[in-house]
Amino acid sequence: MSGINYSISSLPWGEIQQVFLDMDGTLLDLHFDNYFWLEYVPQQYAKKRNLPLDKAKAEFMEMCRQVEGTLDWYCLDYWTDTLGLDIPRLKKEIAHLIAEHPDVIPFLQALRSSGRKAILVTNAHHNSLHLKLRHTRIGDHLDAVYSAHSLKLPKEDPAFWKVLQQHHPYDPAHTLLIDDSLPVLNAAQQYGMVHLLGVAKPDTKQARKPAADYPLVESFQSLLQSLSNFEHQARVFHH
Repeated sequence: MSGINYSISSLPWGEIQQVFLDMDGTLLDLHFDNYFWLEYVPQQYAKKRNLPLDKAKAEFMEMCRQVEGTLDWYCLDYWTDTLGLDIPRLKKEIAHLIAEHPDVIPFLQALRSSGRKAILVTNAHHNSLHLKLRHTRIGDHLDAVYSAHSLKLPKEDPAFWKVLQQHHPYDPAHTLLIDDSLPVLNAAQQYGMVHLLGVAKPDTKQARKPAADYPLVESFQSLLQSLSNFEHQARVFHH
């Protein structure tokens, strides 16, 4: 358990100098990835191997289980080799499904206007990362982007957060991490990060996540409101 008892509306913005933001399921709707990996890839694999779809899905899910939580799980080169499919090309075929969550851009703008840094920290493979930056506007509103593939560790490993420190010095006590993955939040907390938020609906087409060990972001509108209220009160106080 995280022991964090604040709500989104009472986030301690005064203690937060920068925000680490996950991409898939946090800034971007996870519907693209869920549809791609759970439906589109198994369909293509079934065609290639001449298998019934349910058998193709079962085989693919077993392959996924074997590498879950590792860098290979996120690596498009690994899946291209393993499945014999051109995964980057398949992603481009359904790139029209890539979308930001509502109010992400206004939140990022407000965050940077407040003097805080917005840092993308993702497990996404470079190929996937570049595709998504091309198809959305998030890249225009970030101060830096870090991929786990460059750091050679997945975010689920507490050592990742230490290695990130060497590339991007940060104070864990003054950094907010927003991520839809519970194992990632747990790893960051193990490293010493204090301000941690999950995401209530990573995939807009699926049900809300049940209450978790960390406060959940219901919408970026609520985060934006929380930051705006804090900034307004700070201005009133200083005047």
